[in-house]
Amino acid sequence: MKNQDILQRFLFDGTDVRGAITTLSSSYRDIIDLHNYPQTVSKLFGEFLVAASLIGASLKQAGIVTVQATGDGPVSTIMAECSQGQKLRGIVRGDWDSFDNSSVSSSNNLSKLMGLGTLAITIEPEQGERYQGIVKMEAADLSGCLEHYFDQSAQLLTKIKISVDQSVASGLLIQQMPITQDFEQAKDDWQHLCTLMDTLKSNEQLELSHNDQLYRLFHEDNVRLFASQPVSFFCSCSLERTESALVSLGEDELLETCKEHGLVLITCQFCDQQYRFTENAIKAMFNTKTNILH
Repeated sequence: MKNQDILQRFLFDGTDVRGAITTLSSSYRDIIDLHNYPQTVSKLFGEFLVAASLIGASLKQAGIVTVQATGDGPVSTIMAECSQGQKLRGIVRGDWDSFDNSSVSSSNNLSKLMGLGTLAITIEPEQGERYQGIVKMEAADLSGCLEHYFDQSAQLLTKIKISVDQSVASGLLIQQMPITQDFEQAKDDWQHLCTLMDTLKSNEQLELSHNDQLYRLFHEDNVRLFASQPVSFFCSCSLERTESALVSLGEDELLETCKEHGLVLITCQFCDQQYRFTENAIKAMFNTKTNILH
């Protein structure tokens, strides 16, 4: 039975290779159902959500991983974010009015959808310094761009396979960690595992359970599979955060907007949650801030 909305980490015992495997089902649909993206864009968005989940598996402390691409194609920006506990959210920006869905033959044709651009991976731990690595998007698909990123920015050999359809997004990652064993043996182990991973078919990623995928590929390679983590769509927006953002605009400007439109309406770009502020609510908000300050 296909795993639903879980991530699992694994190791190859006797090697310096680790991995992660993730499946997004209802979490993926919950996110794309909020937006009216063209189908090929939704599928590419699913790839970014999978990538954020896989990279987020490496977080050792509370924090956020963001995978973001910008380009000069019909899709200008895609951003997917994974916070501690495998909570996902994201957004896509583009010119949908002129988008020709039929002109893109494959959901993984990143270059056709985004044109020339850059891929950025940002890691923001709650404690410690923010890190960001940026590479040019020179591969045709996201997996290739991510492999290039890890090679250039992290100096870690990485292989990634991602498959997405209209209802499921799934990904598999293996990564060579700093070598502690014989170098030639490590090189042979890595090549062997990559060769096996190349045999994984898209329909297998989308239909088989994590156990079945890993057994199908690596049943002779001492895989140690760790407990699953649930993956979910979660937006961190809140009334308090929205109020804090509005305060920076000033009471006079907010009251003027309220006078013109009857209220101040803020819609979260990630989850479509609406926050409505009447004249009385705006005045009360600033009175509260004044009392706190004094």
